[in-house]
Amino acid sequence: MKEVRFRSVAEVAQRLNPSYPVFLVFPDILRARAKAFLEGFPGTVLYAVKCNPDGHVLRALYAAGVRHFDTASLPEIAKINELFPDAHCYFNHPVKARGALESADDVYGIEHYVVDHISELNKVTEMVGTAITVEVRIATPKGHAVYDLSSKFGASHDDAVALLKDAHGRGCRTAIAFHVGSQCPDPLAFRVAMEAAAKIAGAAGVPVEYLDVGGGYPVTYGEAVPPIEAFFDVIRQARRDFALDMPLLAEPGRALAAEGCSVLAQVQLRKGDSLYINDGVYGCLAEIQLGELKPPVRAIAHPAGGGQERLAGPKKTFRLFGPTCDSLDLFKVHFELPEGIGEGDWIEFGSMGAYSIGMQTAFNGFYTDTVVQVDGLHDEFKFGRL
Repeated sequence: MKEVRFRSVAEVAQRLNPSYPVFLVFPDILRARAKAFLEGFPGTVLYAVKCNPDGHVLRALYAAGVRHFDTASLPEIAKINELFPDAHCYFNHPVKARGALESADDVYGIEHYVVDHISELNKVTEMVGTAITVEVRIATPKGHAVYDLSSKFGASHDDAVALLKDAHGRGCRTAIAFHVGSQCPDPLAFRVAMEAAAKIAGAAGVPVEYLDVGGGYPVTYGEAVPPIEAFFDVIRQARRDFALDMPLLAEPGRALAAEGCSVLAQVQLRKGDSLYINDGVYGCLAEIQLGELKPPVRAIAHPAGGGQERLAGPKKTFRLFGPTCDSLDLFKVHFELPEGIGEGDWIEFGSMGAYSIGMQTAFNGFYTDTVVQVDGLHDEFKFGRL
């Protein structure tokens, strides 16, 4: 696809006049977010590729200095190695196919593997040997995160101790990992998990190469969340309090990617307080429904209906429907948009860099395949690019 760059979202609308959804990438914002994390986190930063695997996003983060990547599948490992031959990938999915393990080892030389069960440890060492680092992923308490990942993955205290001892006994290097859940607004969740990791490390009594404190760092979707520095401060303090003198790793995804992308959708029909748009729950806007998140939105007027002044009046609450024939293709979350909005106008959904373009389907023939870059920063990562 030919790379096209724009100076503003308004220019995208004016030049393309798109009747199709457009995924907007802001490389300068992505680089700024990565720089803040790289300079603030007291350890090594791994970008979680699953959050947004788009090449524009990956290249922007790499340009900012990200050299380590949390990869959960063989295609993600392959993509990172093809784009950035000097990058370091960690196979951080707790359940891996044997064929994927074989290729990860033979083709890409991956040295870091996550496990949370003895059967997975057996599988990994059988397929790739023991000259590796085995990260034992531990469960964390259910907290306030939007997505509770420990309901699916994570070893208990006793199982984690046994896994660490077993991996060490086989000759593997050992490490500990956890994930407090995606979009976690509570910095203290990291302290609780780090205390648990310290207890497990002490009980296992084996060398711990590093502690991977995972992802979960939140961004603002309507309701304010603590600044990222608050999470870094808690992590630093917990490291001191629990004598965790090993190196730290982190796996941010949302915190690096979310604010650096938008989705530009068009209104195709208005029925009173209902708007039918050309992206929805099966497309790049899926996470609005899955997490019941409310990203910032703004309307951009179609020139055929008059200038932007037409949308400068009072706002009202609208219900949004996606483009497919499925009656499930609607959002539980309602949005406040100008009362004068109508067919042909566009809606920009901000902070849509996380779990968006990487999760979309081609259901019913609707698919976003237009990705453009918009240069420049905007005030406080809020709308202001017109």
